[in-house]
Amino acid sequence: MLLGLRVKNFALIREASLSFEEGFTVLSGETGAGKSILIDSISALLGAKTGRDMIRNGEEAAYLELVFSVERQELREKLAALSVFPEEDGTVIVSRKIQKNRSLSRINGEAATARQLKELAALLIDIHGQHEVQTLFSTEMHGEILDESLTPEGQAAKEAYAAAYRNYRALKKRERESADRAALLREADLLSFELKELSESGIRPGEEAELAAAYTRAKNAARLKEALGIAEEALRTDAVSEALRAVRSVVRYSDALGVLEGQLTELDALLQDAEEAVRTERGEIESDEEGLNRLGERLDLIRHLEAKYDCDEAGLLDLCKEKETRAAEIEELIQSAARLKQQSEAARAALEAAAEELRRFRHTAAAALSERVERELAALNFKDARFEIRFEEQSEYTEQGGESAEFYIRTNPGEAVKPLRQIASGGELSRVMLALRAVLAANDRVETLIFDEIDAGISGRTAQLVSEKLMEISRSRQVLCITHLPQLAAMADHHYLIEKASDGSRTETEIREITGEALYLELGRLIGGAEITDGVLKTAEEMKQLAEKRKEGMRGTTSYLLLLRRSPS
Repeated sequence: MLLGLRVKNFALIREASLSFEEGFTVLSGETGAGKSILIDSISALLGAKTGRDMIRNGEEAAYLELVFSVERQELREKLAALSVFPEEDGTVIVSRKIQKNRSLSRINGEAATARQLKELAALLIDIHGQHEVQTLFSTEMHGEILDESLTPEGQAAKEAYAAAYRNYRALKKRERESADRAALLREADLLSFELKELSESGIRPGEEAELAAAYTRAKNAARLKEALGIAEEALRTDAVSEALRAVRSVVRYSDALGVLEGQLTELDALLQDAEEAVRTERGEIESDEEGLNRLGERLDLIRHLEAKYDCDEAGLLDLCKEKETRAAEIEELIQSAARLKQQSEAARAALEAAAEELRRFRHTAAAALSERVERELAALNFKDARFEIRFEEQSEYTEQGGESAEFYIRTNPGEAVKPLRQIASGGELSRVMLALRAVLAANDRVETLIFDEIDAGISGRTAQLVSEKLMEISRSRQVLCITHLPQLAAMADHHYLIEKASDGSRTETEIREITGEALYLELGRLIGGAEITDGVLKTAEEMKQLAEKRKEGMRGTTSYLLLLRRSPS
């Protein structure tokens, strides 16, 4: 369940902290007050892309935070699979800091990726808005919604099909590769040449650095020998030895000279060692033009190969292993074309069987979903509505299966059943989506649902029915709804008012929970617009009172239905 939302310096919101409870929560306000900003902030927290232009003017960064409570062990296990571990009290805190040059997201203080956030969101919260309603025009969305209604056995069949499809595709790819024997032979010839070139080069790890150092030494042999000759001549002086002999001849007359004798002894030994080292090094230096050329040719070979294969010395060594592996694969493909064909045919048969099994579960789910959606549509003022899910066989298997699903609907008596994508009314689409969500809520374990103006395009009796449906869903799920309709606002358990204020130089969005007189004023605004008369206020009070009575009646009905379901008879 969603416990709280904190927004700071995001768009028009300077700072806002909202606490949420169970049940049905409504957020309302004038058009342009900033209601969509709240949805944007939640989406941004859950992995949606957000630009630096969303940082409030004059500020360096925006900060967003969501707090969830996770109690169900099943959900905790799913979160653990994402490496997300709630605090001891079940709290999960998702935060995001948006700066002008970067953005950093965290889950319980640990850095999180966009993918991790989206996977987390799929478990904790579901947002439904006008954009999602419009996706009902896409038949791909229809298949996804249908699959949400699959039983656990159906979900297992879907996963089995996905595995069979991946296996079949992989085998077909290998079969196609092996079938193009001419191309394989050309690649094998090229690999053979490259492997011969690389292996005959005999490159050793670290060889390039060794060669470069040796080449530099050989190229500068004359300069080195001359310099070392000068050093040897300078070190050959007997000045230190003579000083040491002089001190030793008188050391017995002064204890202080003992220290000096030691220093001169050490210095004399160092000079003799240095002279010997210089002499040895100079003796080993030879001007070998032929050797220099060999070093240069070897270096040129290594660097030519590095340039040709676009890698460094280590990369050449790895490349040789990769090409050896690929050469073995090609040889296997050439030799196993017949075996791969048999394997792909067997995989095709397994895919067909998995597709048929999935088809059976989907058709069963489609019939059940259609029946339940029709009941929900009737409750949303679609009298005698007809809802069907029709299937069309595909020319080839896809990741989704061997057939596509499409929603068909009839919203008025006497009309033909038509594809849902041909319905133009936004209000009708909104109700269809709400009906689908009401049905799928039984399977969906997400505890928080957000509806962003899903009531657009409806009014009157239909609006009342939609409000009752949302309230009904809120008995088993936490529901947040952004709305312009007084019928929905009156039915809410909690109500937040979103307002835009300006001091002449800055504009900001303010959010506060309202009750009592403030609530009646907002209901009055939703009913009567700019001018709120005493009559409008009285209507608002009556609407709220009637909504509370209706809620009590619905709670009683819900309890009675639950009792019947639990009855052994």
